[in-house]
Amino acid sequence: MRKLTYFIATTVDGFIGAPDGDADFLHAFLDPEFIGHLTAEYPETISSPGRRQLGIEDLAPKRFDTVLMGRRTYEPGLKAGVTSPYGHLREQYVVSRSLTAAPDPAVTVIGGDVAAAVRGLKTRAGLGIWLCGGADLAAQLAEEIDEYVVKTYPVAVGTGMPMSRAGFGVRPLELTGCTALGGGQVVTSYDVRR
Repeated sequence: MRKLTYFIATTVDGFIGAPDGDADFLHAFLDPEFIGHLTAEYPETISSPGRRQLGIEDLAPKRFDTVLMGRRTYEPGLKAGVTSPYGHLREQYVVSRSLTAAPDPAVTVIGGDVAAAVRGLKTRAGLGIWLCGGADLAAQLAEEIDEYVVKTYPVAVGTGMPMSRAGFGVRPLELTGCTALGGGQVVTSYDVRR
């Protein structure tokens, strides 16, 4: 079975974006060392335009070949004309109640029971499934998430979009890795204990 990994950037106080979901302020922490770490460990999580800019278009995926994102996560790229943000991956899914057709043939829209769709994706052969965001989708998939990889940036914002809107529920985790980088970023991974 493939794993669903919530691979997400957050502030120290647990927010993945401003109250409106805008996370552009986190870009200030994308220094060369951090980008080097992402390139070495998670190259597939860098968007196709970002990969071209970094000259790493040919790097093969290491951990994920499928990405799952909510519509609000997909929207900024779409507004910039990027209809296939992770075209280097085998599969791209956007979960949306309002988007009825994919704006790109490389993207599939999931409009129904996303948890059932993810359970089906887990049975397919391949690398892992990357849950790209956001908070509402993480809430819908709280019981399907198998692993968390949390990129914590050295900033606190006080309020904003939380990592998940799942509500209170004790979900024990096991620490599987922790990398601290010179710019203050910390990448921590956890397996969900079942």
